[in-house]
Amino acid sequence: MLFSKSFLPTLREEPKGAECTSHRLSLKGSLLFMVSSGIYAYLPFGFRVLRKIENIIRKRMNETGAQEILMSALQPLEIWKQTGRDKDLEEVMITFKDRRGRQLCLGPTHEEEVTEIVKRYVSSYKQLPFTLYQIQTKFRDEARPRYGLVRSCEFIMKDAYSFDIDDRGLNFSYEVMFNAYKKIFKDCGLEFVTVEADPGAMGGNISHEFMVPADIGEDTLYFCKDCNLYFKKEGKCEKCGRKLKEEKMIEVGHVFKLGTKYSKAQEAYFLDKDGLRKPIVMGCYGIGVSRIISAIIEQNHDKKGIIWPKGVGGFDATLLVLEREDEFLFQEASLIYELLINRGFDILFDDRPEPAGVKFNDAYLIGNPYIIIVGKRYKENSKIELEVRRSGEKLNLNKDELIKFLNDNLKVNG
Repeated sequence: MLFSKSFLPTLREEPKGAECTSHRLSLKGSLLFMVSSGIYAYLPFGFRVLRKIENIIRKRMNETGAQEILMSALQPLEIWKQTGRDKDLEEVMITFKDRRGRQLCLGPTHEEEVTEIVKRYVSSYKQLPFTLYQIQTKFRDEARPRYGLVRSCEFIMKDAYSFDIDDRGLNFSYEVMFNAYKKIFKDCGLEFVTVEADPGAMGGNISHEFMVPADIGEDTLYFCKDCNLYFKKEGKCEKCGRKLKEEKMIEVGHVFKLGTKYSKAQEAYFLDKDGLRKPIVMGCYGIGVSRIISAIIEQNHDKKGIIWPKGVGGFDATLLVLEREDEFLFQEASLIYELLINRGFDILFDDRPEPAGVKFNDAYLIGNPYIIIVGKRYKENSKIELEVRRSGEKLNLNKDELIKFLNDNLKVNG
């Protein structure tokens, strides 16, 4: 993509109202536009990052055999009354009546709706097990939106739901999803930990959280550096007895063994092989897709800007042509751009007639993994300078060496 043709209005000044590093860089780097407190629009660069994260999730979900669906954002409040969660989540649910007098809500989650769908079609053990998932916008009337996408009123989630005939099947489905989550967060370049958690209003008897260490985290874990273990409660280490260190965490994923809470309340039953009527055994598995963007930035930045891990940045690399008025350099940079695009690389070509300092500042701010520079040195020895955004390491490469380097270093996990 040509920078001169793109809508990438990076800011020179620090954005007003930014509450943390990820919020500040998301606004300054024009990933997001703040419509109102807790409400954001994704600008082109931010939307590219969002789509890459979604595709990582889709890849790992599809590998498990889970099937993607898309449920409605609008839900009848009556299905929530069946489980009693209309009261449990009353403070955050956005509810209203339509012109026909129907009570509706904007879905904060979808356990009730997916149970309604499945109970309509599943009647026999022969139809089980299976897992459904979606990536969709959720809505919550947050009392205190904060930290940009970390706690917002409108956010994107991946929610999956498994349906089994018994607890043994649920345990297997849960383990499959648990392992898929570890792959997803690793693919996103996150450092994360898993801990057993309280199921809360979701129900069930077992759940686990996937937590990302970050200073702005709203959750707290206690870490024993000697045993490399995290605990939910303060106290000495349960293994070695040493004092624990407090660490703030952002929750990016949560998985639950729901059991039969929803199937019993909503009468989602099946007939087993002996003809006995039994409730479907369920699990649910959530990932805060939009929240991952903030978590990645909190863990991957420096004073200059964002440092995207490979596979999740807006582009693979930013190509800078210095001295834009030099026709030879511009033509050579354009040829290099076409060469890389034709080889399948995703390149942002900064072809603007701007000073070198402006181009470098924007390249550092938006944080694509590599910066490719065509300047005076290219005229002297036909070498292309490549800077690794994370380490600052600089290499001088010819065209073939550049392609080999990018091929070798942009590979993502299989």
